Amino acid sequence: MAVCNSQENQKGNSMHHDTIALLQECSSGCKMAIESMERIRTQVTDGQLAQLINKYYDPHIKLETECRELLMTAGEPDKEPNIMARTSAMMQSAIKMARNDDTSQAAKILTEGCNMGIQSLSSYMNEYKAADEKSRKIADRLRELETNMVGDLQPLL
Repeated sequence: MAVCNSQENQKGNSMHHDTIALLQECSSGCKMAIESMERIRTQVTDGQLAQLINKYYDPHIKLETECRELLMTAGEPDKEPNIMARTSAMMQSAIKMARNDDTSQAAKILTEGCNMGIQSLSSYMNEYKAADEKSRKIADRLRELETNMVGDLQPLL
């Protein structure tokens, strides 16, 4: 009986750990996407691209808020994006936009960010297999959001 309870406890702890970790990664990924859209939005003159950024901005905000609220309920902090990843993304987009600030370049930068997000989310979902269904659904929704954004950006490349 003690072994069974111990195994159930380990499974519960693993599930809790994986749930928290996946939510933290989703929160961090949303923040990176939001920052990228905010950066690009200030330099966009094309109405179609501006409209597309606006279309995906609010859903990212809502998902990040949902992650943060679930983490707060669990007594866990949300996660800020890695400082190196954040700085690298800022520098790369600044350099690319300084060299060529047309709509196509902005769409490429956003597409690259979405693709990195899709890859990261897929990796985290594989790593945190014991995460609960609610956190996995959030990760799926975020991955779908990124995938749809890539599709909508294609005509602007």
